Amino acid sequence: MEFSSKLLEKAVDEMSQLPGVGKRTALRLVLHLLGQPKENTFQLAEALNTMRNDIKFCKNCNNISDTDLCEICSNPNRVEDVICVVEDIRDVMAIENTSSFKGLYHVLGGKISPMDGVGPNDLNIEPLVQKAREGKIKELIFALGSTMEGDTTNFYIYKQIQEFNITTSTIARGISVGNELEYTDEITLGRSIINRIPFETSLKS
Repeated sequence: MEFSSKLLEKAVDEMSQLPGVGKRTALRLVLHLLGQPKENTFQLAEALNTMRNDIKFCKNCNNISDTDLCEICSNPNRVEDVICVVEDIRDVMAIENTSSFKGLYHVLGGKISPMDGVGPNDLNIEPLVQKAREGKIKELIFALGSTMEGDTTNFYIYKQIQEFNITTSTIARGISVGNELEYTDEITLGRSIINRIPFETSLKS
């Protein structure tokens, strides 16, 4: 792709680093920004810069937040000893949209994937085990996508907390194998949370 401007080329190269955005789409987006009033572009740049500099991770659940404690963890109406383990904030948003879960979350920040060089120490697992060790968890719900990496991560965490007196369950398999939670419709996901099954049962299936 030939560019008449190095500045344009640089902008397109940076835009094309975004997931799912190829060079042609990046060019279309950059040209769209060029066609807008300058203040619109400045507002976008300022919003991204502010987010990158000021965003926080909840000290309790690792969810993305504007404050040290996210709105979910600071809500006194949530059930504190029932924790749903998810991969990232997209899964928190998907489950919250179902209005079917009233406990708290624990965001791992990924899944165990040896092929990608991601091991247990690269994820936010130890704080979860520490909560279990301190008796702060009554039930742990595994809500990772039903992929090999998700199942591996579930099993690893299960082995880490097995010695503690904690009920472990997993969302019902109304979700197709290999699907990510963010792409599952709210009704199916909500029913999967409500009809969760003991984790030990899922190991036998």
